[in-house]
Amino acid sequence: MNKKVRVGMIGSQMAANTNASAINKVFGLDVKIKTVASLDDNINAYAEKYGIESCTNNYFDILNDEEIDVVVICTPPQTHVKMISDCLDANKHIICEKPLDGYFGLEGDAEPIGRNVKKRAMYEHVLKRMDSLKEKIEASDRLFMYAENWVHSPSVAKALEFIKKSKSKVIFLDAKETQSGSKSPASPHWSRAGGGSLSRLGAHPIAALLYIKAQEAKARGEVIKPVSLVCDSSFIGGNLTDEERRYLDGRFVDVEDFGLLCVTFSDGTKASLTVGDIMLGGTKNFLTIYTNESVFECNMTPNNQINSYVIDPKYTEGIRVSEKVETTCGWQNVWINDDIARGYIGEFQEFMECVAYDRKPGSDFQLAYDTTRLLYAAYTSAEEGCRFYF
Repeated sequence: MNKKVRVGMIGSQMAANTNASAINKVFGLDVKIKTVASLDDNINAYAEKYGIESCTNNYFDILNDEEIDVVVICTPPQTHVKMISDCLDANKHIICEKPLDGYFGLEGDAEPIGRNVKKRAMYEHVLKRMDSLKEKIEASDRLFMYAENWVHSPSVAKALEFIKKSKSKVIFLDAKETQSGSKSPASPHWSRAGGGSLSRLGAHPIAALLYIKAQEAKARGEVIKPVSLVCDSSFIGGNLTDEERRYLDGRFVDVEDFGLLCVTFSDGTKASLTVGDIMLGGTKNFLTIYTNESVFECNMTPNNQINSYVIDPKYTEGIRVSEKVETTCGWQNVWINDDIARGYIGEFQEFMECVAYDRKPGSDFQLAYDTTRLLYAAYTSAEEGCRFYF
């Protein structure tokens, strides 16, 4: 008989939709989302769409339900630390969306905080809060699973299979996540988003870079850590006229829309990262891994499984061609099963198996912690115009 896992979902917006769809595709286990907790108006429609039996406006109803094994946190990042702590108090396993934490302002901060609060002060505050949370997690026997889909992408997993087999040295990692902006009402404000493109988009590739180097180190019997970084970030859209920005989503207030990051590891190797909300052509998720004896191009989305040419947009109405592409006409790299290509299916298959069989996840609290630490170190480097040393 299949192992039984019951899930509580907190949130009902974009991430919660992606995650619920992936959870419902888990095989080999008896997995079901029992309850969703959300303050959003779409909660009933969301529950109906994914076959969830009950809804609530209070997430403590999920925490107090003894049948629920694991809680998926799909809420804004400023709520994460408290919700994680509450889940631990309720003896629940935890799956938390990215990023783990951020700086959202303290009493007395001048507004807008993205322009007035020093990034080094943000870094120190976030680190202190994460250290406290780390102690609580380590004192618990509950699993913490970091919902980073890039590390579960089939292309990344396959590349790592080669690298671990050959014990190759990863010399350079080059990652990119770009799109044409964000429609989220929280994204323009540091106090609500905890940063701009580096935070919202960069959390994915940063985690992947750290994860790949950690897996390489494990295969080679080494310890490899980031030792320094240099970052440049800017609000390029602020230099454009309304006419020049007409195809870009969002009007950012005190966050960046572009970031360029270079990380140096303790073995002397490098990683680079480009993120931006100012690039047309649809959402791009690319990672290239260069080793001393191989190269792996992980084109998660888009890729060339199918190319389409359509002359009139009426023929593509209702069809998901890509994400955030400005037009569906002409030649297109059509997304196929992007929930698989971007790693969501593999992510929740692993997480549900971890809960069922009490197995440690690959994407754990340490990865969540290190990703957030590196992210705010990058902000500090960009503001101070110098290399940041860990």
